[in-house]
Parts: sequence; C-alpha cells; structure tokens
Amino acid sequence: MSGITHRQLAGLLCLAVLTLTSCGPAQPGARTPTLPPGTLWKTYTDAGNKAYQQGRYAEAEAQFVAALKEAENLRRLDPENPNKLGPEDPSLATSLVNLADLYVTRGRYTEAEPLLQRSRTYSETNLGPDHPFLATTLSSLASLYRAQGRVAEAETLLRQALTIDEKALGSSHPKVAASLTSLAEIYADQGQPGEAAPLFKRGLAIREAALDPDHPDIAASLDSLARFYVAQGRDDQAEPLYKRSIAIRSKTLGPDHLSVATSLEHYGALLRKAGRKEEADQLDRRAKAIRDKHAQENPPR
Repeated sequence: MSGITHRQLAGLLCLAVLTLTSCGPAQPGARTPTLPPGTLWKTYTDAGNKAYQQGRYAEAEAQFVAALKEAENLRRLDPENPNKLGPEDPSLATSLVNLADLYVTRGRYTEAEPLLQRSRTYSETNLGPDHPFLATTLSSLASLYRAQGRVAEAETLLRQALTIDEKALGSSHPKVAASLTSLAEIYADQGQPGEAAPLFKRGLAIREAALDPDHPDIAASLDSLARFYVAQGRDDQAEPLYKRSIAIRSKTLGPDHLSVATSLEHYGALLRKAGRKEEADQLDRRAKAIRDKHAQENPPR
C-alpha cells in the first residue's frame, strides 16, 4: 500500500467510540445503526489494512469494497447550512486508493486505474493541488503505470508527488522517501545509475532517521538498494543489505509474508551468481514454500 498517511486523512478517527462499543473487524454488509457516521467505514478500513499487510488479499478486498460502499454513502454537512449535504467525504478518496493499490498488487490493472483517476479528480477538486493526499494518489497511479510499462508517465507523476510532499511535509518525511525510492528504481531500470544512486541512498537515510529500525519500509529500501548494487557488480555491498532486509521483514511481517519471499529470491540470485549454489537452493525452497502457501490462501480471481 501507499503508507499510513492517506489512511489518516479522512478524519474519521472515532477511536473512543470504537473502544466503548468494542467493535472488532466488521463483516462486510453488517449494519450498526447506533454508531456515528464513519465509524463502520473505519472498522472496515482497519480490518482491510491489517489483512493486506498480512498478505490475506481476498479478505482485504472484501473489507475495502465494504469500506468503499460505506464511504459513498457519507457526506459532510455544509458548514454554512447544517441541513444541506456537502461534498463527498474524504474517506471516499482513501477507500478508492486502498482498493486500487490492492488491485495493482494482484495484477488487476484495468480495475485499479478508474479508481485512482476518480481519487485524483476528487483530490484536485476538493483538496487542492498542493495537498499530500493528492501526492498519495499520484504515487499510486505511478505504481500502476510502472507495472504497465508506462515508465515516462510514472516518472512525471512521481516528480509531481515528490514536489507536493516536500513542500507540504518537509524533505525528511517518510512519504518523500517513498517517492525518491520509486524514482531511483525507474532510473536504475533505464540504465541511469548516476541519477539512481543518490536517490536510493537519500530514501534509505530518511527512513532510517524517521522510522523504527525494524519498519518494513526500511527493509524495502534495503532490498531496492541491494538490487541496484548487484546490477552495478557491487555484490559485496549488496549481501549485507539483503540479510538485513530479510531479518526485518521476517521479524515484523512474519516469516511467511510475500515480502520475505521476495527478499529471499533476490538474495538467492546473488548467491547463485557467486557460485554458492547450495545456499541459493535453500533460499529458493523457502521462497517457493511461502509463495505456494500464499497462492493457496489467495486463489486468482
């Protein structure tokens, strides 16, 4: 997903109410009329985020779809006329991006794009051109375009997102690091190591300064930088980064998370390149077991 910032944007943090009513993860389609507007939306969203982070994509989709339906029914009151409905609630944009990010992860690109374009229109119209949530939407759209091979469009969107976030949040914010790392990956893929290297390093430095040492985003930066080093023939610098990435992801996300499988595969390729076949085979078997388990739990649609 795109980080927690856009999850918080909606302004529907009814934590006290949730505590008093002891609401657990909602079942899609449930109705709790006694809860204030937005509470059920947040319950669906929190459950979806948790399932997504744990790689339970089918469950996450059900929760995000339910959250989107709730958001579409929410309206803010017009501050000048309490009896009049105002514009669509910000929770709508959050739900659109959450569901779209999930679709991109699962390769369902044609379903993701209209959701992101809808969120982009909402953000530009209601939040303005310099709002961090617009940057979040642009970053998610860039991820979609990268997956589709639309690299030039992705680069343009990432640069826009980076400009917005640096202005609104400061140059040391973790969201800035995400855009820097994505831009660096584009430059690396295009054979522009001189442009990529400083962005990879700056993104990692920001995350290490701002986040917990075991945060998954640090592991993502480590993995990206390690792959860059391998492509540059700097294998000795890549290996400790892979080891650290695997350790963080295994500790924080669990040993059976797909991100762990990704790091294992990348590290295994490095070991195979170095002639350490037995070690590489062991990592590949671990990665395959994780992916097989995940495939059983998340059958393709």
